[in-house]
Amino acid sequence: MTRVLPVLTVLAGIVAIWYAAAVWMNATWVFDQAQRAGTVVTWSEVIPQTMTQDRPLLPPPHQVGAELWKGLFGQAITSKRSLVYHAYVTFKGTMMGFGLGIIAGVLLAMAIVRFRVMDMSVMPWAIISQTIPIVALAPMIITLSSQLGLQGRDLPKAIIAAYLSFFPVLVSMVKGLRAPDQMQLDLLRTYGAGEWATFLKLRLPASMPYFFASLKVAVAASLVGTIVGELPTGAIEGLGARMLIGSQFGEPLIMWAALFAAAILAGLLILVVGLVERLARMRMGVPA
Repeated sequence: MTRVLPVLTVLAGIVAIWYAAAVWMNATWVFDQAQRAGTVVTWSEVIPQTMTQDRPLLPPPHQVGAELWKGLFGQAITSKRSLVYHAYVTFKGTMMGFGLGIIAGVLLAMAIVRFRVMDMSVMPWAIISQTIPIVALAPMIITLSSQLGLQGRDLPKAIIAAYLSFFPVLVSMVKGLRAPDQMQLDLLRTYGAGEWATFLKLRLPASMPYFFASLKVAVAASLVGTIVGELPTGAIEGLGARMLIGSQFGEPLIMWAALFAAAILAGLLILVVGLVERLARMRMGVPA
């Protein structure tokens, strides 16, 4: 209870502020309609009307919750209106980009730790690459993919997701692979261990806490990259496309429901990464 109570307190505060902001922002429409009709409305009349608008500026939590429930459980999962269907499309792109990001990050980290020239040449460019806004880079990747004759939207989305996810893996793995101190390295050398044996028996196990910590960041970044990649591709499937449709057609409830569905998906993915980390620690004999 001592852990849950602070979380619930913060959540209650967010919901209260959200409702207050919804009343304040949606009241503009109520007063405008009253002025057009030549009537006067009191706040006791305004507040209920701000809670039930079809296209509110800021949907209140109960409207977002109802739309989210309808999208998740009120449709067949094969329906194009189902958020489960769109979440699956986004999930596929996220996993592809996440996998590519892990491979790129780990391989680059191994090369940087092993070769000083890679550290001096590649690492600065890896850092610089993260200063490029992804919203500007995504259309370039999509255009280049089409010029190369790559059909479909999955690969461009995966590349964009990998671009965001590889960096936390790279930085954490470099830190983890360099975690063993000189005394530990010298001890293995006295046992006649070569570089590959040192990597497997010392550097790699030492990097695991850093690796799994980076995966939790990387999987969330990969999801963001996939959603961003869905926006300029003209996609009609995926949570990003669902948000875009809600924005273009003036349906804020659709947009907010897709946003919360993406947050739920991100939370589930982070939980799965945490479970894999716990299993790996048990396998390695490290206390969780």
